[in-house]
Amino acid sequence: MTSTIIYKGGLRTEMKHLQSGTIVETDAPVDNNGKGERFSPTDLVATALGSCMLTIMGISANTQGVNIDGSEMEITKIMTAAPRKIGEIIVKVKIKGQETYSEKDQIILERAALTCPVYLSLHEDVKKTVEFVWE
Repeated sequence: MTSTIIYKGGLRTEMKHLQSGTIVETDAPVDNNGKGERFSPTDLVATALGSCMLTIMGISANTQGVNIDGSEMEITKIMTAAPRKIGEIIVKVKIKGQETYSEKDQIILERAALTCPVYLSLHEDVKKTVEFVWE
């Protein structure tokens, strides 16, 4: 088992990661009858994409002897109305960590990001717009 989830009422859930004991709460978003005081479940999906991409890039960077420490992402989730679902996730990846990156390193790291498990698991109808900025 990976996690447990408790419905706390008021459109809030509490999720517990069993291996670490980490607790994460979600709220329904304001535009769907919620408080919007926490990540919504769909926010977590979009954010998980970015986290997965950076993690896989980090593994690849370690293998290549490249530093990406301090790299950042901006995630924008766009919902569709009918049916209500994630229509697009926009990811802006700002690669930092060292002065320059070779063309080979850039290709390897970008391919790593675009083949992370979450990216590959999202339905093909979810548009994924990814921009890499090498700072």
